[in-house]
Formats: sequence, structure tokens, C-alpha cells
Amino acid sequence: MKKTWIGIGLSILSVCSIGVLLFLGGCGKDEVEPQAIDPETDICVNCNMSVPDDQYATELVLADGKYMKFDDIGCMYKWMEKNSDENIEQGFVRDFNSKEWVDEEDATYVYGMEIETPMSFHVISFEDADDAKDYADSHSAKVMSYSDLENHKWVKEMKSGDHNM
Repeated sequence: MKKTWIGIGLSILSVCSIGVLLFLGGCGKDEVEPQAIDPETDICVNCNMSVPDDQYATELVLADGKYMKFDDIGCMYKWMEKNSDENIEQGFVRDFNSKEWVDEEDATYVYGMEIETPMSFHVISFEDADDAKDYADSHSAKVMSYSDLENHKWVKEMKSGDHNM
């Protein structure tokens, strides 16, 4: 009889342990996903221009769940410089070729004066590092990593001969 009660007790303990593990496993953070861009309503929070649904669009997701949308990678970084106290959960950029969303930390970047971007920061992103290298090689540009962007000089640079009226 004693062995039966021990067996039942161990079975109950095992089931309870599995239940607790499953419950705790479900308590992790939900994966953050990018939001679709709506050019009719989405405005860049840095420059106040419309955000087109194109390969230059970027977004940040704050810890409180708020989405910040940008029309240029440079606008996103200028906003982060001005709002360094904000708690950023996740950042997304677009692959230049496919326009698919990419985690900003996983992307490879290309910077060059011949690269035209909406706000003239001249930086674009790629999901595939080989695509970035090929693009950089054919446009006399420089390949950059996510960590390189922190030290990048984020200024609008007009190409020689360009000027605003």
C-alpha cells in the first residue's frame, strides 16, 4: 500500500511540475512585430514628412508598445539621439531589395553619397550581407554593421551640385 501512495504522489508531483514549467514558459515576452506602413496617415516622428511604404521606411517599438515610424534610417537615429531616455523594445528597417522588414540588429547597412534616401542621410539596409557588399561595390559605398551606426555621423548631406531653394 505504501508503494502505491508513493507512486501516486510522484505522478502528481510530476504532472504539477510539468504544469508549472509550461505556465512559466508562457510568461516570456511576446515577440514584437513591425506594423504595416500607411502612407495616408503615418508621419515621420522626426521630420514630420509622410512615411511612404517603401524600402526606406523604418520603425521603433517602445517598451510601452507605442510605434514610432520614420521615412529614413537617419531620421530614426536623429530621433533616438534626441530621445535617449526612451526605452526602445525593438527596431525594424527594410531590406532595400525586397522591402521586407528586418530586425535592425540583423541588417547590414550601406553608406555612400551616391545613395539617395528621402532625407539625404545616404544609408540603406539589407537583410543579406552579400547583397549589401555587392551594392556597396557597385556604388562606391561603404558597408556598415549595426554597431557601426552608433558612431556614424548622422547629418543630412547633399551631393555636390544639389541645393535647396
